[in-house]
Amino acid sequence: MNGEERQKFREFVAARTPALMRTAYLLAGNQHDAEDLLQNALTRTAARFSSIRHTDPEAYVRRVMYREQISWWRRFTRRRESPTHPMPDRPAADPSTGTDLRVVVGEALRQLTPRQRTVLVLRYFEDLPEQQVAELMNCSVGTVRSQTARAMARFRAVAPELGAPARQGTEVRR
Repeated sequence: MNGEERQKFREFVAARTPALMRTAYLLAGNQHDAEDLLQNALTRTAARFSSIRHTDPEAYVRRVMYREQISWWRRFTRRRESPTHPMPDRPAADPSTGTDLRVVVGEALRQLTPRQRTVLVLRYFEDLPEQQVAELMNCSVGTVRSQTARAMARFRAVAPELGAPARQGTEVRR
């Protein structure tokens, strides 16, 4: 990478890191793993930046993150530890709007398996079609549909306080 390309890569990283970090956090489930995931993706992107710079480098970084995350959960599925009890000390509630919702959603996402979390992030946060999610996860569209349904069922089970979406013309039961 020459000096001009290095500068363009630095500008790209400076401009897009916050958005990419949010996606990495949702995929990984915690700050430390998200930082590692993004760093690995940016390292791989830097090596090929001159050839991808003219297309869409952000899409390339996101694809690398998705594939890296899938590799991680395939590799470490059996080795991961999960807490069986909630942490005893919880921070005080933030009075700003939406914080409680973000906390509930974050806790619910952390209780999903990495594969379930990945399929929900790709489908609903990234708003990717099932076909593209299937390609990224290297599985069939039917598998994406079934994994999405299972992940949503689990998500609703671990976060019942979010409630079911109201259907037009029906009452929401509580």
